[in-house]
Amino acid sequence: MSIVPEPLTEFPWRVLGILLAIAGFGTLVLYSAAGGSITPWAINQGVRFVIFSVMALVLSRIPLETFARFAFPAYGSVLVALFLVELIGGVAGGSQRWINLGFMQLQPSEFMKPIIVLAVARFYALLPVGEIRRWNAIWPALVLIGVPFMLVLVQPDLGTATMIAAGGVTVMFLAGLPLRLFVGSGLAFAAIVPIAFSFLHDYQKNRVLIFMDPESDPLGAGYHISQSKIAIGSGGIFGKGFLKGTQSHLDYLPEGHTDFVFATMAEEWGLLGGVLLIGAFMLLFRWGIGVSLRAQDKYARLVAAGLTTTIFFYVAINLMMVMGLAPVVGIPLPFMSYGGSSMLTVMLCVGIIMAIERSGRRRSRPGNWG
Repeated sequence: MSIVPEPLTEFPWRVLGILLAIAGFGTLVLYSAAGGSITPWAINQGVRFVIFSVMALVLSRIPLETFARFAFPAYGSVLVALFLVELIGGVAGGSQRWINLGFMQLQPSEFMKPIIVLAVARFYALLPVGEIRRWNAIWPALVLIGVPFMLVLVQPDLGTATMIAAGGVTVMFLAGLPLRLFVGSGLAFAAIVPIAFSFLHDYQKNRVLIFMDPESDPLGAGYHISQSKIAIGSGGIFGKGFLKGTQSHLDYLPEGHTDFVFATMAEEWGLLGGVLLIGAFMLLFRWGIGVSLRAQDKYARLVAAGLTTTIFFYVAINLMMVMGLAPVVGIPLPFMSYGGSSMLTVMLCVGIIMAIERSGRRRSRPGNWG
């Protein structure tokens, strides 16, 4: 018998420590980005982290069966909300993404990122093993993914639509669909890219063209990427020092506290800070994949791996974006970029993964084999 109380041994200290380290570092970066002021960004970000951490811990106490039971109803509810966005949604910055609830602006597309993983995983968990290589295993999942993808794409929000598609397709891959299906789909996608490009909005076309040649308009459409590269490169190995960045403090770097917060960090903390931050995210991914590998049923494995991959896409796309390796699509860096939407989504993912870990731990105890 252990002298440590059981609730303390079950508490997810390790993952919360990783999240606290990343979020704490992010708060420092936001403090510096505000010119050494705790308001408005740093304090708000800290409060959000505390609130969403409590939410994740509450989610971790919910039985896994509950998530499975309500996967499809939750998907349907968010899908209805996405239709409502098209009908009564507010327009801001040329995009129609929010529903005004009076006390807050609700962005349903953010909830679809984790829910698409739950819904597609539920579909494959219910599918008989012998059906996995048949057409019946493909078209329902494509419909589940395609409908919200198109609804978000027309808002327009290419970044969120991409995240929804990536999360759903990842679950399809992990479910065991034939590899040739993905190879064929990739070739078909490459073939229709020129056609799809013609349907993009002008600002989206500019982002793609500038990604291919950012130096063609360094003071216009390519300004974000050019200044981001300058900020990252000027940090060197050890950085210029805390509160000593110039690109962000002198307003050369646009969105230095949101989408391009990594560039703000790299200028002051250098390559060393970047490597440590990426290392912390790698520990988070390692934990999530570990939970998936230890899960004792198909649904839990697919959900844990799918949600971990969703968080990975956040990090990978943002880092590629600020380094000029991908078009600017407005994907924030979790726990670092200022804003509540991305933190809410990521903490929903973390809370559900913690619930899977807790469920697996309880099932593995002696006497719980029933």
